Amino acid sequence: MPASTPPPPVPPRRVLVLADMVHPFVYREGFARSAPAVDLVLAAGDLPGYYLEFLASVLTVPILYVHGNHGDESVDEGDGPIPPRGVIAAHGRVVTAAGLRVAGWGGVPRYRPGGEGQYSPSQARRGLGWLGWQARRGVDVLLTHAPPLGPHTGSDYAHRGCPEITRFMACRRPRLVVHGHVHEYEGRKPDYVDEASGARVVNAYGYRVLEV
Repeated sequence: MPASTPPPPVPPRRVLVLADMVHPFVYREGFARSAPAVDLVLAAGDLPGYYLEFLASVLTVPILYVHGNHGDESVDEGDGPIPPRGVIAAHGRVVTAAGLRVAGWGGVPRYRPGGEGQYSPSQARRGLGWLGWQARRGVDVLLTHAPPLGPHTGSDYAHRGCPEITRFMACRRPRLVVHGHVHEYEGRKPDYVDEASGARVVNAYGYRVLEV
């Protein structure tokens, strides 16, 4: 029998990643005309709902987001807060978009009592354990707000890394980890490759375009 023809290679996906600030290049009237050609948007938290809805109004690709720790992802037009429209909440689940399997985990490790978007170690173990079960067939991208342990952690307690995220990476081995939460007041955090999982770790502060 003739040898079967191998499937054609999957072209890389161009992904717009954002977190933690309303970037003036993006949030402007002319962005629809000058927006980079992308296949997917990943929003890594602490982005206001009106900004997420703006992105949905000018881009025709899937927009996945997780919440941060400031509680500003909702929109309120007088009838109470509702989730932003036109975008996909990825927290706690695996979503397939643009041919990529994306696991989402929002919020940060608890750093003060009663704070929004914060979780205890036991909540992280349960939640990321359930997310890991959903990702048992593998994932391409892990989208979080908090960083994993490693070079992207902040020096203060509120911006420490999450060990449960690091364990998820070692177990499910995503190719890419996109996070927010860590601003650039301590200097820009360059991308790095996590030795245990092989994942490329990216701080999405502001906005960037990546190939996956």
